[in-house]
Amino acid sequence: MRQSTLLGSTMREAPAEAEAVSHRLLLRAGFIRQLAAGIYTYLPLGRRTLRKLEGIVREEMNRAGAQEVLLPALQPAELWEESGRYAAYGPELMRLKDRHDREFVLGPTHEEVITALIAGEVKSYRRLPLTLYQIQTKFRDERRPRFGLLRGREFLMKDAYSFDADAEGLDRTYWRMHEAYHRMFTRMGLNFRAVEADAGTIGGEGGTHEFMALAAVGEDTIVSCTSCGYAANLEKAESAGPVGAKPGGRTATGGSKPEASPQKIHTPGWRTIGELTAALGVEASGFIKTLIYVADGKPVAVLVRGDDEVNETKLKNFLDAEELELADAETTRRVTGAPVGFAGPVGLSVPLVADEQVAAMPAAIAGANEEDYHLGGLVPGRDFSLERTADLRNVKEGEGCPRCGAPLAFSRGIEMGHIFKLGTKYSEKLGARYLDASGRERTILMGCYGIGISRLLSAIVEQHHDGEGIRWPMETAPFHVHLIPVSGKDETQIHVAEELYRRLHAEGLEVLLDDRDERFGVKMKDADLIGLPFRIVIGKEAGEGRVEVGERGKVGRTTFSVEEAVQVIREQTLGGRPC
Repeated sequence: MRQSTLLGSTMREAPAEAEAVSHRLLLRAGFIRQLAAGIYTYLPLGRRTLRKLEGIVREEMNRAGAQEVLLPALQPAELWEESGRYAAYGPELMRLKDRHDREFVLGPTHEEVITALIAGEVKSYRRLPLTLYQIQTKFRDERRPRFGLLRGREFLMKDAYSFDADAEGLDRTYWRMHEAYHRMFTRMGLNFRAVEADAGTIGGEGGTHEFMALAAVGEDTIVSCTSCGYAANLEKAESAGPVGAKPGGRTATGGSKPEASPQKIHTPGWRTIGELTAALGVEASGFIKTLIYVADGKPVAVLVRGDDEVNETKLKNFLDAEELELADAETTRRVTGAPVGFAGPVGLSVPLVADEQVAAMPAAIAGANEEDYHLGGLVPGRDFSLERTADLRNVKEGEGCPRCGAPLAFSRGIEMGHIFKLGTKYSEKLGARYLDASGRERTILMGCYGIGISRLLSAIVEQHHDGEGIRWPMETAPFHVHLIPVSGKDETQIHVAEELYRRLHAEGLEVLLDDRDERFGVKMKDADLIGLPFRIVIGKEAGEGRVEVGERGKVGRTTFSVEEAVQVIREQTLGGRPC
């Protein structure tokens, strides 16, 4: 490719709204352009990189025994109603009607469509197991698209679906996909972790793992053990319990033992845990926070210790709720009789759910359901019910690993892929059944395996960049080599550049030749920004047939003859193998 004809000029500055490093660099380097919020055009450099990513994914999916299909992006709403997700998916589902007033959706995912296909195609155990995948554009009406390709409304995704006759078969397929994902992301040059995760709106009956690229811009918190291999998304993470988390200073009752009955404490205007700890001299772990949530339209009181935060994913799963939100001030006052900050667990008429750490407290202070008052000396189980308890809190950094007890550490991650054991969630509802060897009808067990291919562009750039621009790993770079003549008017330099261009192409290498009539400094800045793995500078020694070879991100260049330069690049990119 000659750079003079390449669509997509570089930019000295990125738009102010580009928050993430990857967003800024992909815009500045001429890989993408924004059409609307969360909707992007991929310019030739961006499309070439996408194709590299697609190629790696296809190779590893095929290697794992999957077959490629292409499913419709436009899906009948009836399918989503059959699965129960038409209403449950929420406002992110893009809905539309055709000229005959029939309802359709633009597919954010394809569980319904693929299950309907298999229900019509597979009738016997002899056709199982089966794994199908596609690479296709998906649509989600994100409330707040941000970070460029990391959270968009239109994006490229690989989604795969497996169909097995029994749980053992599904388990084998699941771990085969797990291994394939490890190979893909390793080939892409990514630093990643596979973490236990929540199934979310996809649902399912078994294990689920997210594959996270470690990056500060990541919207997910990864909890991992500092000793063993345990890792989980914060929404799923568990711990062996707080480390040294006992009420300190004054106890929650103001003495060494709980009182026979709760004691009323005047707390004028002290609504927050911070205000209460300062005023009463009791550590946050000696309080109970009573939070009112609305689950599927019905209020519920949720209790966590004062130094903990509610994990809404755990709570939603425990309540088996489709919708969950924190109650507004008006609802809180109606349910408790008090304003926000003074709610407590005693005497409430709504269902009560307590975190396990609350159940373990010997005594505590909580709201009195009366403005400006709290109750001290509350004993969980004596003064309020503990019939419904569960792990409902976010774990904290430094707590003990649930497997080995070593401290847990936090990091940020970008979700690149997610694998699920769906079980019969979709196959039962959509009639995907088969006859076993005995002629009995059984329901097919399913798995689901997704990768956000377009967001991989951003994940790679987040991990592979410096102050000058992008540093593409070899397998994902849009070109292998950047050829840069110092002067576009020097005939000798141009002749050597053209010779190298032909020779490298003949070796099967992908080459970008900067044949623009630009100053050398401009060419080098653009080369740093675009970030190809190798560059060859053709300068003053071109007359002796010598050029300078360097690697992106490494200091200095080495002088070689044209023949040696070709050999060096071939060995570094192709391992010396002829194409």
